[in-house]
Amino acid sequence: MKKPLELRRVFFRWEFFLLVLLFLEILLFGTLNPRFLRPQVLLGSINDFLSICIISMFVTFVLITGGIDIQAASIVGLSSVMVGILWQQAGMNIWLACLCAILAGMACGLLSGFLVAYIKVQAMVVTLGGSFFYAGVAVTLTKIANVEAYRGISGFPQSFTAFSSLRISGVPFQFIIFAVLVVISSILLHRTKYGRYVFLCGINPTAAEYSGINSRLVIMSTYMLTGMSAALAGIILTSYLGTAKADFGRELTLPIITAVVLGGTSILGGRGTVIGTALAALVIGIMRFGLSMVGIYPQYQDIPVGILLIIAVGIRGLASGFSVSAFSKRFRLPVVNRTQ
Repeated sequence: MKKPLELRRVFFRWEFFLLVLLFLEILLFGTLNPRFLRPQVLLGSINDFLSICIISMFVTFVLITGGIDIQAASIVGLSSVMVGILWQQAGMNIWLACLCAILAGMACGLLSGFLVAYIKVQAMVVTLGGSFFYAGVAVTLTKIANVEAYRGISGFPQSFTAFSSLRISGVPFQFIIFAVLVVISSILLHRTKYGRYVFLCGINPTAAEYSGINSRLVIMSTYMLTGMSAALAGIILTSYLGTAKADFGRELTLPIITAVVLGGTSILGGRGTVIGTALAALVIGIMRFGLSMVGIYPQYQDIPVGILLIIAVGIRGLASGFSVSAFSKRFRLPVVNRTQ
């Protein structure tokens, strides 16, 4: 009896639905354009949306605590510019410049997290302000360094740009980075005491405090993780494109939030999974990539993504929230007692 029950739990999990949806997408776009099914094309497509995948996994932590982070996209551009300026203008080693950019991204997240957790400013207000502020700082840095914004900073060393085209046994290195981060973030959220604290802070912050958990520190740390992931995404994007620009990431905010919500994370906090977010990010990325391969212009690609999000969230809401007793109480209908 246990095996059928366990199989039923697997088949009715939201992650299984996303996995089936991903398979159907690949099948559909492969039928419309056979080139889509080539392993090199399919695996290489992650280069176009790796930033969404990386950042959305850690934004999941923030939403589980009941917050929101819409500044991560601006940190992508800021970290990209910092790498370029520190390497080109300051003469710093490229890898040391990358480390400084990651530390700067963490500092940006810590600042916003401090304002949210300790000063009790609304997360939407803080991160919206941070989005404008960090984007402005990135543009200002390019002006101070006498860099033309539309050209950016280029000419990076071969050692820095090479790893974006590196393949291990035919698998792109970016895909390996994504897989490793999925494992790390999933273990951190679902297999550690810190992850349990994150969930408890989203379910009941007051109970977390009475349990001896420093909920403010936990909440602040989730924003730090998001800032770190955004900086890492900015570095990888700079390596892949071979140039550093302040406007990198400006269009990523909505896809990131969409991936987190589509992955099953509740915007009210207390519920979510890294695997769900990772699969949702792949669903969105593969959909946009497939649409481009069948000739759909980029400005129209958000339409099916939006429709998918509305339908998927609606289905999940009906599946998890509907019950006869709740419906009866809402509309004061009698409930038939089948035991009589």
